[in-house]
Amino acid sequence: MNSRIHLAGRTLQATVAVSIAFMLWQTAYSVHAQTSQARAQDKPFVVEYYYKAKWGSADEFIRLFKKNHYPLLKKQLELGNALQVTAETPVNHGTEDGRWDYRIRIVWKNVQIAHDDSGDEAILKQLFPDQETLKREEQRRFEILLGHWDVPIRAVNLDEK
Repeated sequence: MNSRIHLAGRTLQATVAVSIAFMLWQTAYSVHAQTSQARAQDKPFVVEYYYKAKWGSADEFIRLFKKNHYPLLKKQLELGNALQVTAETPVNHGTEDGRWDYRIRIVWKNVQIAHDDSGDEAILKQLFPDQETLKREEQRRFEILLGHWDVPIRAVNLDEK
């Protein structure tokens, strides 16, 4: 009976030791993840936004984009939330499956700002007092799209082994 109690005590000690080791590992992992996240938040974050319009509607799409969305992006540049905004269109066409009409590339100040649109509504109200027209034209801009996708971009260091 005495040896069984002794064995149970060792099992309990081992369980406690493993639990403590796991908690220490979990704490260290959490600190590392938070540190990595904080470093990522200090770095520019690049997103490419692709737009595929219905045939014959690409010009209307970019006209509406320039009129209603680009002013918001320019304001984000002024505020320092975005560092760069560029637009591109392909010179030649590809297959219908891979076709896109416009790629808007935004270099955001950091990943957090890229995902925070909480101030956009106030900016839009300031830029566009006629909210009904803005709403109608933005609805039209998205009605003429066949596809829209966002691609966050991560640089790859080709010299790193």
